[in-house]
Amino acid sequence: MNAERGFELHPGAASDITSIWEFIAKDNPLAAKRVREDILDAIRRLVPFPHQGHQRRDLTSRTVRFQTVRNYLFAYAPDEEPLLVLSVLDGRRSPRVLAAILRGRK
Repeated sequence: MNAERGFELHPGAASDITSIWEFIAKDNPLAAKRVREDILDAIRRLVPFPHQGHQRRDLTSRTVRFQTVRNYLFAYAPDEEPLLVLSVLDGRRSPRVLAAILRGRK
């Protein structure tokens, strides 16, 4: 998904974004759209400079970087072409839960 724009969403990441949108849209569809666009804009900004995110050795030993937008932490593979976004998760979740989710996404 979106490979022509320089990035691709792992099916799990696409599902994450949809879930975020659905949760917010129950109360405010316009806010849900803004959050979704903020997430996608942040991903687009990473494409030319994919190593600008930070590493989280406490979550994974893989070559994955992380970026935060709003309350969400997204994980991506900076060396993949197109850039591969693995997950978009609530950054307030337990690090153990985040690590478990990442282990399941190859």
